[in-house]
Amino acid sequence: MEIDLIPPPEQFEIFLQLALAMFLGVLLGTERSIAGKTAGMRTYALVSLGSCLFVIVAVVIGAKYLPIVDFDPLRVSAGIITGIGFLGAGLIIMREHHLRGLTTAAGLWVAAGIGVAVGYQLYVVAIYTTFLTLIVFTIMWFIEEKIKRLSHQKKQAAATQNSQDQ
Repeated sequence: MEIDLIPPPEQFEIFLQLALAMFLGVLLGTERSIAGKTAGMRTYALVSLGSCLFVIVAVVIGAKYLPIVDFDPLRVSAGIITGIGFLGAGLIIMREHHLRGLTTAAGLWVAAGIGVAVGYQLYVVAIYTTFLTLIVFTIMWFIEEKIKRLSHQKKQAAATQNSQDQ
């Protein structure tokens, strides 16, 4: 079997798909790195890239062997979702009534979905999902923190009022 180091032109789109999936994962991971989270650029890039690769392989092999074998590439997507669930579960930690890692696990789950979308050539969907996820990671974080502060202030005011009433 001869291996050609120069791929045929139709495989260049696959290379671009993989690069896009990796880039979108890096964008998400950059925000997580800035936020000081353990799963950062490399983790998000690898999850998105790996998901994309699995889908591409499933689609290419499925098309190649479709007349011979009944193969559904969506089963690969289901396997990716399950696998990322296990990875995410390992990131979630409960310490002293505080849940940690849940947003990172959810972000990795979305990164896998972005990779799957790129693998199925749903580029605009993948890019838009990356944009929305960055909004959740950044803007929604500020809103959530403001709500938490307001809630904490109300609880303190109520506790102060109760202690003064007694």
